[in-house]
Amino acid sequence: MRAKRVLTSAAVLLLLLGLLAGCAAPKDGSPAAGQDQGGGKKFRVAYVTSGNLGDKSFLDSGMAGLERAQKDLGIEVKVMQSANSADWEPNLQAAAEQGFDLVVAGGSPLHDAMANVAPKFPEVKFVYLDDVIQGDNIASITFAQNEGSFLAGALAALMTTHTELNGMNKEKVVGWVGGMDMAILRDFLTGYEQGAKYIDPEVKVLSAFAGSFSDPAKGKELTLAQYNQGADIVMNVAGGTGLGILEAAKDAGKYAIGVDSDQDGIYPGHILTSLLKRVDNAVYDQVKLAKEGTWQAGQFEYGLKNGGVALTEMKVMGDKIPADVRQKLTEITGKIAQGEIKVDHYAGLKK
Repeated sequence: MRAKRVLTSAAVLLLLLGLLAGCAAPKDGSPAAGQDQGGGKKFRVAYVTSGNLGDKSFLDSGMAGLERAQKDLGIEVKVMQSANSADWEPNLQAAAEQGFDLVVAGGSPLHDAMANVAPKFPEVKFVYLDDVIQGDNIASITFAQNEGSFLAGALAALMTTHTELNGMNKEKVVGWVGGMDMAILRDFLTGYEQGAKYIDPEVKVLSAFAGSFSDPAKGKELTLAQYNQGADIVMNVAGGTGLGILEAAKDAGKYAIGVDSDQDGIYPGHILTSLLKRVDNAVYDQVKLAKEGTWQAGQFEYGLKNGGVALTEMKVMGDKIPADVRQKLTEITGKIAQGEIKVDHYAGLKK
């Protein structure tokens, strides 16, 4: 009996040693699960979205920034998708309670939820994208979407009478379709209209709101209606709804302008360019600052001058965009960046 007890104790000891070895870092030097490269706890970021990923636009751009941070900085990311508005506040609350090092709130629709949750957790760092809320624990990231939209409107006005392109007509009419009717989108529209009128005061700008960022069918319906009213180019500023706007351009043999992410290749030959809103860069910057211990609360804007907004290089369209049009856009970009052209903001936008 004594021998059996000794053997049993030895077996238990070996088992415990094996478990401890399994918890250690692998022999190849890579960190164990939950550890960073220094052997400590991984820096953890929660991404609370105002809709579902897969919009090929704003939310996906934010995710691209986090994926880059995962690769470069070794962080851990948890995505909390909030398809329904009823999920916004509970998801933000849960992220704050779960001890994440940084909580990224993806999109201005989360305004009320952020205003309710952030003050309850003064020790939690929040990054709020695309809108402004004051708070000692909030970094509000805004984008000069009016500046980028000015360029998009200028391009639309420059191209709308180029009838050598199939689908373009002689009418000086362009369109614009947004998602929810809110100040941020009105700011896009303000810049778009101003840019079009800068090129040609006679250009007519049609506009409509779908009332949702997740209704592609409605986006397509509104876009087709604008084509029927003489527009041959429609700008998409509608998140997931915008996928219907782009599809309408393809189906009608017309043209669209994408938004937030590079959407030029979704329907090649029907998307003139995309207004890039560099959400990815902003998110990456904020994560890096927080991980390095230099993060600060406050308001930070990304515009033409610091690479926060821009049009794509229009590589998909290639030489279908004439050289003189490209040159004019380069000239306008420089004038906006230098302050020679003052782009208006929507009057109701909080800055």
